[in-house]
Amino acid sequence: MTLSTKEAKILYSIKIGSENDPTKPEFPPEEPRFPATPTYQIKVPGFTNVWLKDESKNPTGTHKDRMAWEMVVTYRDFLLAKKDGLAGDKLPQMSLITSGSAGIAIQTMFKRFGLPNLKVLVDIDLPEESVRYLENSGCEVYKADLSRKPLNWKEILEFTDNPYGLDVTSNEALDPLTRYYDWLSYEIINQSPEYCFVPFGTGNLYENVLKINKREVLSSCHDPRFSGDVKTLRKCSFIGATVNDPKSKADKLYAPHRPFTIFDEQWLKVYLLSGVCGADSNIYILQEKYLDQAIAVAEENKICCEPSGIAGLGMLLQMKEKMSRNAKILIVDTGKTKYNG
Repeated sequence: MTLSTKEAKILYSIKIGSENDPTKPEFPPEEPRFPATPTYQIKVPGFTNVWLKDESKNPTGTHKDRMAWEMVVTYRDFLLAKKDGLAGDKLPQMSLITSGSAGIAIQTMFKRFGLPNLKVLVDIDLPEESVRYLENSGCEVYKADLSRKPLNWKEILEFTDNPYGLDVTSNEALDPLTRYYDWLSYEIINQSPEYCFVPFGTGNLYENVLKINKREVLSSCHDPRFSGDVKTLRKCSFIGATVNDPKSKADKLYAPHRPFTIFDEQWLKVYLLSGVCGADSNIYILQEKYLDQAIAVAEENKICCEPSGIAGLGMLLQMKEKMSRNAKILIVDTGKTKYNG
């Protein structure tokens, strides 16, 4: 099976630097660099050493751009297989459950490389403005009541009229814990914080960071991207911030079901017993009043974020009484989507 002229053009337009060479990074595709986004110190009342990992500097404004790039790389793999006569004659469309950010990031990347439009499944209560943004980006939008029950991959494909496609939401074959945020995870742990606060929505980012941290603190042969301090990282508490109120301002962190999240008490217990993270590592429910305080602090520091993206700062403020004033603290700001149209 040979590639069409269009497919050949797509294939050769997808340039990959390397899998793990920090001198040949792969993201962002326009201007690859490592680290891809900045980390800088911010002022937080009551603390002296707080740093912000700023993912708002990504192409569409959030960390989801990194996942989007990996979807493009997946299509490159499909095209290479077809070129070698190992795949079918048509590129599959991808489906995804989204509340906005991931859908816009992926579709924007797909459009740039001329790939098939993304099919997205959104909740029936998603604001019409968000639906319009998805549609304007080129997504094919479908609606369902996502609160009723968790959906499996077959149901997601059925709801999005994509019987021969692939569901990104659930597909472990896409290696979400080793590909989506591996470069970002190294950018985070290379800071060697004593506490790291991460928003917890789908769970992919939090799980990715802990998995990479475990790999490096237990290894005698480090990834070329790693430059952190193992002794500090073994004691670093990774704090995930989420919400359980569907009316929270951090709406992208709320989910009635998380069927594809691997995090649970047993998973974390292995990490704690292995001595690869600090004793306070866990997922915590963020109270709205502390989220409001975080939004105010973010404004004072001129941080570009949305409530969901800055939830880690809210959790720091919520846990303030048990935190050391001088500890090195890293807040991961997952950013704010840049909407066009």
